[in-house]
Amino acid sequence: MEFIKEFWMFLKARKKYWLIPSIVILLFFGVIIVLAGGSALAPFIYSLF
Repeated sequence: MEFIKEFWMFLKARKKYWLIPSIVILLFFGVIIVLAGGSALAPFIYSLF
């Protein structure tokens, strides 16, 4: 949790708000890969990449 707080302070201090959408997209893809890794959807998810 400390990392998230420090990262948010970094974004605010450096005015790097444009990084937020790319971080959200990367987190979304990470969650999809973890959740679909052991399921029947895995071949379809891996074909996207």
